[in-house]
Amino acid sequence: MQERMQRLIDWADAHREYWLDGVRIYLGLGLLARGLLMITNTSPGYIVDFFQRADDAWGWLGTGFLMHYVMIAHFIGGLLLVLGFLTRLAALAQIPILFGAVFLVHRQDGVFALGQSLEFSALVLFLLAVFTIAGAGKLSLDYVTFGPGRMPRPHEEQPTRALPSI
Repeated sequence: MQERMQRLIDWADAHREYWLDGVRIYLGLGLLARGLLMITNTSPGYIVDFFQRADDAWGWLGTGFLMHYVMIAHFIGGLLLVLGFLTRLAALAQIPILFGAVFLVHRQDGVFALGQSLEFSALVLFLLAVFTIAGAGKLSLDYVTFGPGRMPRPHEEQPTRALPSI
C-alpha cells in the first residue's frame, strides 16, 4: 500500500503542469454552469434579486447591459477556459465581474456567512488572476495553437517559412 502511494506521489510530482490544467478546467465548468443557469433561468425574481443593487446605481438600462455581460462572459468565458483557448482573455473578461461580486455584492455578507458567497467569489477571483497571468497549460488549445502555453506577443516577430529552392 505504501509503495502504491509513493508511486502515485512520484507520478503527481512528475506531472505538476497537469494539475493546474485540471483546476482551469474545473473553474471553466463552474463558470459555464453559472452562465447557463443565468441564461436558462426565466424566473424574474432570480434575475431581479441578483441585479437589484446594480439597478439602484445604474438604472434599468445599465442593469440590462450588466446582466447580459455577466451571462455571456460566464457562459462563453467558461467554455473557453474549459477548452483552454484564449485562456488569458477569457479569464481577464471575468475579473471585473468577480471583482464586483467580491467588493460590491457579497462584501456586506461578511466572511463565514452561511452561503459562503464572499469566500467562494474571492477564490474564483484569485484563480482568474492566476490564469490571466499564467495562461493555459499543455492540456489546452492555446498550447496546440500558439506554442508552449502562451499567446504570441505583438512585439515578437513570427517565424516565416523559407520557400523551397528549385
